[in-house]
This record gives sequence, C-alpha cells and structure tokens, in this order.
Amino acid sequence: MLKVAYLANRFPVTVEPYVGEEIEELRRRGVDVIAGSARQSDESPVRTGDESSSSEILYLQPVRVLILLRAFLLILRRWERIADLITLVLMRGKESPKRRLKALLHTWLGACYTVQLRARGVDHIHVHHGYFGSWIAMVAARLLAVDFSLTLHGSDLLRDAAYLSTKLENCRFCVTISEYNRHYILRHFPGVDRGKIVVSRLGVEVPARVECLQSQMSRGTRRTLTLLAVGRLHAVKNHSFLVRACANLRDRGLDFECLIAGEGPERQLLERLIQKNRLRDRFTLLGHVSRTHMGFLYQRADVVVLTSRSEGLPLVLMEAMVRGRLVLAPAITGIPEIVIPGKTGFLYEPAAIDDFVGRILFLRDLIRAEDRCAMSRLAWIRHAARVQVLHNFNRQQNLDQFCNRFLDLIAHRSFATEDRSTPDENLVLQQIQLPI
Repeated sequence: MLKVAYLANRFPVTVEPYVGEEIEELRRRGVDVIAGSARQSDESPVRTGDESSSSEILYLQPVRVLILLRAFLLILRRWERIADLITLVLMRGKESPKRRLKALLHTWLGACYTVQLRARGVDHIHVHHGYFGSWIAMVAARLLAVDFSLTLHGSDLLRDAAYLSTKLENCRFCVTISEYNRHYILRHFPGVDRGKIVVSRLGVEVPARVECLQSQMSRGTRRTLTLLAVGRLHAVKNHSFLVRACANLRDRGLDFECLIAGEGPERQLLERLIQKNRLRDRFTLLGHVSRTHMGFLYQRADVVVLTSRSEGLPLVLMEAMVRGRLVLAPAITGIPEIVIPGKTGFLYEPAAIDDFVGRILFLRDLIRAEDRCAMSRLAWIRHAARVQVLHNFNRQQNLDQFCNRFLDLIAHRSFATEDRSTPDENLVLQQIQLPI
C-alpha cells in the first residue's frame, strides 16, 4: 500500500477544506495518508462516516523534549543529506538574519517530523502552501530519502516566497491552482523544469438545484442594496478598503448595507474604522458563520464583493457564482480565470476606490432595471457564472483529476519535457458565448 505523509501549516481549518478533501479522496483510493499539522489546530476533524476521517493527526508543535533530542542526533548522523541546505541558510542568499534563524529552526522541526515518520515506511511527502511547512517537508524528505511535492496557492508564492527556488528545485513536482501562478513560477524561476509545474484547480460543492434568483432589491421587497464580503479579518483581505469605499457610497447617496462574514485579528481595527467613518448603521461584522448558514447569506446578497490584496482562486467567488450571485472582485492573480468581466461577473482595478464605487453604482442601476426586462443582462451573467463553476470549478470533478494526476506523478519518477497543462486556455470564452 502506498503511504503518503500530508502536511499543512495548520490542519484542520475551516477556511482550507481542500486539504481534508484531498486526504479523504486519496484514502478512498486505498492510499495510507498520514495527516500532519505544523501547528496545533483549534478545530476538530470533520466526521464523514469514514473511519479514516478521525485518524491520528501528527502535530509538530508543541515539540516534546525527547523528540527534539532524537532529532538533533538524527541531524548529526545524516548530516550529509542536509549539509547543502544548512550552508545555503548560513552562507548564501539575501534573507535577513531573522529569516535565516527561522530556517534553521524549521530544519530542526523537519528532523522532528522525520523522527515521527521514519518507523511508518512513508513513500512520499506532500505539503500545502510554500510557507515554513514546505521547508520542514523538504528537510524530512531529505532525511528519509524519499520525494516530496508541494501545492502553491497565492500569497505563499506572490508575497512570501522565502527559499522558494530551493523548494522548487528539490521537489518531485509542484501543484498550483491557477494558470496565473504557473506562468508566474516559470517566469520568476526559469531554471525550474517546466514539466514539474502542474495546474490543479480547486472547486466547490455544486448544489443539486439552485435557483438563480433576481436581486431582492429588484423584486420590490426592499430598496436597500446588500453587499456581502466573506473572508478572514486579516490585512491581506483588505476589508479596510471596503469600509472606505462604503463611506464613499454613502456620500453619493446610495442606500445599502454591508455584511462581512469572518473572524480574525483585524476585527477591532475594522470596528474603529467603521465608527470613524460613521457607518455603524450600514455595517455588520457577523463573525464566524457556519457553512450551513452561508447559503442564506448568499441568497440575501445583491453583490458579493472581494477586496483582497493577494489571492489564489478564492473559493468564496466560486460559492457565490454557483448560487447565481453577482460578484465584484479585483483584477489580480488568477481571479480573471473565473470572473470574466461582463460575462460571469465584474472586476475592478486593484486598490482603486473610485473604480470599485463606480462598479457598485453601475450594478445598482442594472439591478433596479431588472424588473422591467423579462431576460435581463444580469440574468445572463448569473446563469453564466453558475455554468462556469459547474464546468471548471466542480469540487468532485477537480478532486478526481487532482488525485489521478497526483498518483501518476508519484508513480513515474521521470517527467516529460513538454508542458503538462494548457497554459493559454481561456476557460469561459471556450465554453460560454453569451448574447450580451
């Protein structure tokens, strides 16, 4: 039986359901998967009725003293396997002293991970995200004399790519979630074998039946436009941009409410910003919302907005679109691969409040006009958005494709020189032609 160690920075976490989904699918295919988490998680594994879903999770932290000592002895005994990595950290590169120190500590954690894995007969290690967990996985793979692979998402590639060239050089293959990311890797790391970089898109569950409802605003039940943002309250999600934009919308006379679903370290900052801009009667910070109740929020929303500074392919856009909701997002990274302006949703110029506000006012006018048109432009866009997700971001379909490719790449140690993905595909323009 193939045995794979699967490592994430923190597992399980609600905002990264794809890690657990991949583990469960591989287990259903007969792979013995050892789930691992670099840090302790506050969440419990989701029970699916499958015994494997409650299997042991290896937590690297907090580390027991005995494991630290055994890891140190292991480093001494197998020094030659990681000597070049230590030399890289100490002698080469432009990283700060703090970053180098962290890399040395993560090397030790990699040895700790090895101590926990070496009696289990692991054949391969896979790690999600290019953060410190990928260095840990790389060190463990070296010490165990097995291969490792990694999945790159968004900020781990575009904003915090510490020692990424070394990780890409040493991995058996690298999975990434968008063509944008793939092109970025090949452009910024030209020495990487092109055949190593493969695209595997994430996806969301497709409800059996979803009515692409008209906006609540257009059906006369209320005149207030409802904006919905979904995401962790973190600086990279840039919710402060949304607050400032909403202050602008209020000054322009728009009657609206804005709901934000999510929790995080920036909550107090946002509360102060909302109060400073006199928006307490327009904003509601909902905190964590269960997946069960998210469906009601999507149905309530006229427009689902995203204001992030950096993203991969946001699941929130897929979840909104498969329910026939209008979406407005910044034209960054891989987002234009799912949101085609005027066809499956709307984009605005990144960090441009005037453009964001203009798009909202434009959508307000289209929504108001819906009840005067039997088949409105927005109805076509809602339908196209759902078709986009059905065809290209279907969770089970993409999960099947991922596992097929993953197992194939592990089984074949050599790579063909040609590209293993389709770099120039335009998903929607190939499949959706709308009379707009």
